[in-house]
Amino acid sequence: MRLLSKLFKFVITTSVKYNIDESHGLSHSMNVLQNSHNIYESELVNNPELYKMKKIIYVSSVLHDMCDKKYVVESDGINNIQDFLEDKLSNNEILHVKNIVSTMSYSTVKRCGFPDLGEIQMAYHIVREADLLSAYDFDRCMIYKMYNDGSDIKHAFDDAVDLFYNRVFQHETDKLLITKYSKDLHYKLKEIAINRIIVWDKILSNSGFYTL
Repeated sequence: MRLLSKLFKFVITTSVKYNIDESHGLSHSMNVLQNSHNIYESELVNNPELYKMKKIIYVSSVLHDMCDKKYVVESDGINNIQDFLEDKLSNNEILHVKNIVSTMSYSTVKRCGFPDLGEIQMAYHIVREADLLSAYDFDRCMIYKMYNDGSDIKHAFDDAVDLFYNRVFQHETDKLLITKYSKDLHYKLKEIAINRIIVWDKILSNSGFYTL
């Protein structure tokens, strides 16, 4: 429990240092950890060896965006993570965390495919899929646009709709989800996101409200 508190404190301080907004900060780390836990437990039934990877999965889930190149030079972020974990994990565990967080992003996977990480391959997929499942949060996508592109809410909405229909809703078709838990949840999260889009469209179509 103390390690988890320290991990979240690191996320807070790193987010302040590099201006990491709420779309990739503490709440996102918490959501990815929750998703990872759920996928981990669903996979553990048929793969009890995963128990050995639990700490790696949890730590990677919390820290994964602290080296995101959208906010920080990736190598600097990785070095910060290594320095932070130096007295908390073994050298081998730290290496595993670094290998996961540096290869799991959507853009990296689309460009290079899945890496071969040997014994931590399933741990990698769990954390990667947990992050992908968090991407179905439509408001989070709008929030990122508003913080980082200076977009007003209408432009943020339009950009988010485009991203969802061309990327997020294609996760299953693009074979980015390999666990049954994530494949099943994909359809539920897609429905929730579509309903969110419909409501936002109604709000923003009310020109009198939008011009306030």
